[in-house]
Amino acid sequence: MANHKSALKRNRQSLVRRARNRVNKSKVKTAVRAVREALEQGSVDQAQAALKVAIPVIQRAATKGTLHKKTASRKVSRLARQVHALSVSQ
Repeated sequence: MANHKSALKRNRQSLVRRARNRVNKSKVKTAVRAVREALEQGSVDQAQAALKVAIPVIQRAATKGTLHKKTASRKVSRLARQVHALSVSQ
């Protein structure tokens, strides 16, 4: 454990940031899972609705620094491409 004042503060900050990042990552995973489950069921309407919910959640995580902006962009792109492929196939 840290002994001087600045190191103690840095430790407190890192704990707060870790908790915040865990919440944001959890929200992203839940939103992505909802899209993937709709894709597996083959429901175009549910997949599109879940994607509309997931995109802002992913972008918000990137804005807050939890995800890198290119990682967020890649996630959105892949999900959108899968939803589009499902809608075209039916």
